[in-house]
Amino acid sequence: MNSDILKKTREDAVAIFKKGVEAVAPDAAVQRYCRRDDNLLTIGEQSFPLDAYQKIFVVGAGKATAPMAAALEELLGNELTKGVITVKYGHTATLSKIETVEAGHPLPDANGELGSAKILEMAAAAGEKDLLICLISGGGSALLPKAVAGVSLADKQETTRILLACGASIHEINTLRKHLSVIKGGQLAAAAAPATVVSLILSDVVGDDLDAIASGPTVADNSTFADCLHILARYDIADRLPKPVLDYLIKGSNNKVPETPKAGDPVFDKTVNLVIGSNIEALLAAEKEAARRGYTTLVLSSMMEGKTSEVARVHTAIAREIMKTGHPVQPPACILSGGETTVTVKGDGLGGRNQQFALCAVSDIAGRLPAVMLSGGTDGNDGPTDAAGAIADNTTAQRAAAVKASVAEHLANNDSYHFFQALGDLLITGPTNTNVMDLRVLLIPK
Repeated sequence: MNSDILKKTREDAVAIFKKGVEAVAPDAAVQRYCRRDDNLLTIGEQSFPLDAYQKIFVVGAGKATAPMAAALEELLGNELTKGVITVKYGHTATLSKIETVEAGHPLPDANGELGSAKILEMAAAAGEKDLLICLISGGGSALLPKAVAGVSLADKQETTRILLACGASIHEINTLRKHLSVIKGGQLAAAAAPATVVSLILSDVVGDDLDAIASGPTVADNSTFADCLHILARYDIADRLPKPVLDYLIKGSNNKVPETPKAGDPVFDKTVNLVIGSNIEALLAAEKEAARRGYTTLVLSSMMEGKTSEVARVHTAIAREIMKTGHPVQPPACILSGGETTVTVKGDGLGGRNQQFALCAVSDIAGRLPAVMLSGGTDGNDGPTDAAGAIADNTTAQRAAAVKASVAEHLANNDSYHFFQALGDLLITGPTNTNVMDLRVLLIPK
């Protein structure tokens, strides 16, 4: 590929990705779904007369919660009594009435415990004539780590490490999180009852399953302790968990501790949950930008999940098909997909699923294919790194060989970060203050 064409194609990929992220900005999402006419607050299709409530509280957790809170403060003004939110370190905004607690993600920490305790206390203080608005976004599970009695923060941290490394899906991870928590799995709504509870949710979960987003603190939980034990068996990790964690899950399966609240429980009678931003919205905005730049576009799905390596191969197979036959779209082509894949960590390198995805694509698009593959997290953080993801193209393998960076060795060691860092191909955006899973951009120029 001509170097000028390659440069432009890479620039296009980044611009398309960023346009997708812009479309799910959390403050704009709140403004789209919420409006106020004098004392009438309309959220989605439901109306809430503000003068009907004695107090209005705002609580929340997640990477995108601070700008959501800022938009809500502006909307509610003096009608807002107070609030508290927990966010990832650095993911803040200027707030006046809502307290911000910065905490650890993806591994929970003591600040997360403090923040979730304050949120639970505020919810419990809400009365029948009060309104509790809950702001939820991706990352909320780790940022609401207050555990059941007998399970320590260290136990939760070790359990989280094991779950993140074993290849379990986010639905499976959150099933266990809910059953080790006093706030997730509908328990925040239970604490707030009989207050009116409205949750504004930015989805980072495939299919926008409400009970999985941030482990569903205001949503009826359809999973059970028995499901938890099945997950442990599926990944053969029961004997690696801290003993208090395993003991508690076994007690739950034997009906010796209470289950999380289920559908039909009266604690949800005055609870409303509304998704105000999701992966498909990011994909559609990216599609529009790609078309504006002259690409024939195809959105595969916002629900891609499974092993990162396998999903990457699907994308590179489509790239080869486009080049050979012009199907499913003719070049210049843009293939878009979203969702969240999983990596089974076996090495001790540094990276995340998006960087691993791009690295898995390197060999398949090497040399013969004029192609650019970008994979990035819409939150700006891929795994425990400062990169959102990475960009690979048909020259990546050749450039890597020149600096003696082995694709196979970095894949085996889960060290995608250092591979792309050596080539200057990390996607660095900084915190975006939003989170709707991942966005992948595959470009085939004409």
